[in-house]
Amino acid sequence: MGSDEESIEQSVASRRERLLALRAAQELSTAPEPDSEPKDNGDNEEDEEQPQQQEMKFRNYVPHDKQLQEGKLAPAVLPKFEDPVDAVPPPEPEAKEDPFLNIAPKKPNWDLRRDVQKKLDKLEKRTLKALYQLMVEQEKQKQSAEGDDTNGTAE
Repeated sequence: MGSDEESIEQSVASRRERLLALRAAQELSTAPEPDSEPKDNGDNEEDEEQPQQQEMKFRNYVPHDKQLQEGKLAPAVLPKFEDPVDAVPPPEPEAKEDPFLNIAPKKPNWDLRRDVQKKLDKLEKRTLKALYQLMVEQEKQKQSAEGDDTNGTAE
């Protein structure tokens, strides 16, 4: 417990020192320097002329005062822009194809076939099975008819 209190006291002391140093630095920065005071040895005229010598330049503003209009700058001249796209000659027009021909399917009923294909496969199997049964029945009838003919002649 004692070490915690000592570490807290140390951090408080270091914080106080930093705050005092910051306050001292702030006071020094806001205090006027004694050397910067104007001297009264006849140089006042030159000090007063220095702010007047600064010239104002107006690039985007036209002042109403005639004295300030002298400081107006000429508008900036932009270099001529050559568009690289315009320099390339346009390609020759190719034969245009109708875009709707590419969209349309080759066969108009392809989607119907796709949706019904499973049912068609089942029906195809049933149809083949039914045809096979019909052929078997016809063969039986044919054989029975031939058997009757042979039976009748053999007697």
